Amino acid sequence: MRLFLFLTLFCLSLLPVGGEAQPVPPGSDEPKAEDLGTLPEAPAPDEPKTRAAEEPQIETLYRQLAAASGEDEAKRIARRIQLIWLKSGSDTVDLLMERAAIALKGENYPLALDLLDTVVTLKPDYAEGWNRRATVYYMRQDFGRSLADIERVLALEPRHWGALSGLGIIQRQLDQEKRALATFKAVLDVYPMLDTAKKAVEQLETELAGKPT
Repeated sequence: MRLFLFLTLFCLSLLPVGGEAQPVPPGSDEPKAEDLGTLPEAPAPDEPKTRAAEEPQIETLYRQLAAASGEDEAKRIARRIQLIWLKSGSDTVDLLMERAAIALKGENYPLALDLLDTVVTLKPDYAEGWNRRATVYYMRQDFGRSLADIERVLALEPRHWGALSGLGIIQRQLDQEKRALATFKAVLDVYPMLDTAKKAVEQLETELAGKPT
């Protein structure tokens, strides 16, 4: 709960006035869909689509992820968690998510947003709908709206390392290095073997060490 409140304050403090798109600062990498932990491929048709029965399992998986001894083991566990996140329990929402994924890959962001607006309206308690829409806003460099959706993801799934990573990336884009460092450390609390988060922490610690206090 403390982690969520802490990150919520970050999100609110970073929202730009009017929610307008924010340009990528000079020298920063262009946004990529992968940055915000986009979803894995859809599960096989014969896999169950309801998440309710998965709740006890996911807690075990989170513990295993935190204790994984190597990257390969962690990746296998992480994918199992992601597949549980992906289950909406609704055939309609699943279809909309699939179409939104195609639109996102094709860089048809207006269509992706239309589809995902419907997803979050039909299923407001489905964290992955908000996560995917946060990704689309990020790709459009609309960091304010992306942060707002990330906040919704974390309210529903506080250990969502993709959303946390996205928060940290946007904080870096907005030159909020200290906040980004804290956020990426929170990512590693959930997923200690996540290489991108480890590198981000190392880079940010180096950058901050070279700056006057």
